[in-house]
Amino acid sequence: MKVIDTHCHLTDRRLANQLDLALARAREAGVEKIICASSDVAESRAAADVAAGHQDVYFLAGVHPHEAKNAQAGYLDELAELAGRVRNVAIGEIGLDYHYDFSPRDVQGRVFAEQLALAKRLGKPVAIHTREAFEDTLAILNEQASDWSRLVFHSFTGGPSEVSRLVERNCYVSLSGILTFKNAENIRAAAKLVPLDRLLVETDAPYLSPEPLRHIKTNEPAHMVHVLARLAEVLGRPADELAEAVWANTLRLFSL
Repeated sequence: MKVIDTHCHLTDRRLANQLDLALARAREAGVEKIICASSDVAESRAAADVAAGHQDVYFLAGVHPHEAKNAQAGYLDELAELAGRVRNVAIGEIGLDYHYDFSPRDVQGRVFAEQLALAKRLGKPVAIHTREAFEDTLAILNEQASDWSRLVFHSFTGGPSEVSRLVERNCYVSLSGILTFKNAENIRAAAKLVPLDRLLVETDAPYLSPEPLRHIKTNEPAHMVHVLARLAEVLGRPADELAEAVWANTLRLFSL
């Protein structure tokens, strides 16, 4: 069974300090490809370096809403250069986060829109982060996105009503370890509404360790198998069939 972790943070110090071991454990667990997400330009460069040194790793380049306030003049040019590298697969993760509001909301919106425009110009897919900002996220996408089928909502935490609107627009939906949590019935209900050809899975490591490993503080790509197993249980499909579909979806979206 070939497994892919479509979104994790290998440059986070908790994984970067044990990178070779974490990648070895991932391979032992059947995780054959990993996509490393980024939160700012510096992390995008670090992710590019990790991908360049490991044939099973690809990377995203982007400015997370938490870091939007720190986006410097010229940041789009730097992202464009990184997005042109061979192992870059998308712009991300980008979007809006109103839970913490680490950046002013107007700044988050501007930086999100600017990066969407960049992705459109470069012909790149986009990995989207949205937290407690679903309506505003869709409003900006309505203005900026020309092809919704090249968007993935990573670590989806909405319910059936939200996911239905994404399905209508032909978006991809990625499910993380949150799916396995005891109180995540809303997410599990939403997962059942996503067409099989639009499903992705991820760890979002080092965050969100899945059950039965929630006691492990540092999540890692090897734990992808637990997310996949729970999703297979929710959907009533064999895990290997689901893994094959997710593999094909990921290759299609990111042109791997």
